[in-house]
Amino acid sequence: MSTGTLLEEAFDLDAMGRPQVVAARTPSQLFWRRFRQDRVAIASLGFIVFLSLVAIFAPLFVAIAGTSPPNAIDSSLLNDFGLPTGPSLAHPFGVDGLGRDVLSRTVYGARTSLEISILATLIATGIGVVLGMLAGFFGGWVDTLISRSVDVMLAFPVFLLALGLASGCSLGNGCAGGLIQPGISSVVVVIAIVSWTYPARLIRGQVLSLKEKEFVDAARSIGASNSRILFREILPNLVVPIIVYASLMIPTNILLEAALSFLGAGVPAPTASWGAMISDATSIFNTAWWYMLFPGLAILFTALAFNLVGDGLTDAMNPRAAD
Repeated sequence: MSTGTLLEEAFDLDAMGRPQVVAARTPSQLFWRRFRQDRVAIASLGFIVFLSLVAIFAPLFVAIAGTSPPNAIDSSLLNDFGLPTGPSLAHPFGVDGLGRDVLSRTVYGARTSLEISILATLIATGIGVVLGMLAGFFGGWVDTLISRSVDVMLAFPVFLLALGLASGCSLGNGCAGGLIQPGISSVVVVIAIVSWTYPARLIRGQVLSLKEKEFVDAARSIGASNSRILFREILPNLVVPIIVYASLMIPTNILLEAALSFLGAGVPAPTASWGAMISDATSIFNTAWWYMLFPGLAILFTALAFNLVGDGLTDAMNPRAAD
């Protein structure tokens, strides 16, 4: 074999036919290289970071904007007919029917929506991952019990099930003997209950494939316990689908929380919520369009941004993607 053939096999050749060494990259470097090439996903991630900062520092943001607190009622801001006034320099998003500043309530609504959706996603993903791993790894009656439980949960319409549970938990002393009180905690638990089935089914399928791989057989051959195989060998290989699916669950849970609040079964008043704001605006939409427009746009852009980031993560973490 000639020297030229050896060089072509060991190196990439540049335009002049000269060999050049290809730099090796770690999986994280490859992921970031692919992800940053998706400008839409990067822009969406920037929006999410900005929205998160606004939600975290909501009091500071409202103070800088010079608007009133979200629950401050001021009837002097209504017109002579007792109707809310539109956007102005003092109130850029206008006021609602009680004279509350819509900008302040939209900002605090971001805190409510992100808190509920992220917490519910973390809980649902954690439950789904654990049960999915157990079902896929052990099989037998464990798989049958968990899989049939998933089937039973999926037999119910998700939104109607969430609405029924949320309505029950919003009355009296809440649910579980008063352990889950009405408010944000009850909404988080309800959304987690109706959401864990999807990651559980996904992870079960992944584990069924992974447990037949050679590295699992190698771990068994050296006497590794089932728990070690599950959490030290299989779980690290599930990080990619878990991250991708969780990023796609968050916008779904944002919409679910908004729908529950819209129907009065979500976050109780006077806590600001985008869904509740839209519900309050339905009766005065023809005269106070701004009260529905701004929280509606907030829901739209937030859900869209999370979906676009999820799509970008899916493409960047795909091992078959071109570098």
